[in-house]
Amino acid sequence: MSRPFSERESLKVELAELANDLACYRAELDAMPLDAKTRREMRTWQIQRVQRRMADLEARLASITG
Repeated sequence: MSRPFSERESLKVELAELANDLACYRAELDAMPLDAKTRREMRTWQIQRVQRRMADLEARLASITG
């Protein structure tokens, strides 16, 4: 894939990639056995990290004009 030309485009690309990661992490968490506590905690942490990053990107996109 070619490099995005503007900051807005690059933020949108990253946001789409993060949305895909989030869906994968949630599917993995749903498939994990309940007794895998450490693995479930790690995956939950990753989900929260991705959600925070997505919120940051959405705020940045909203602040960009043009």
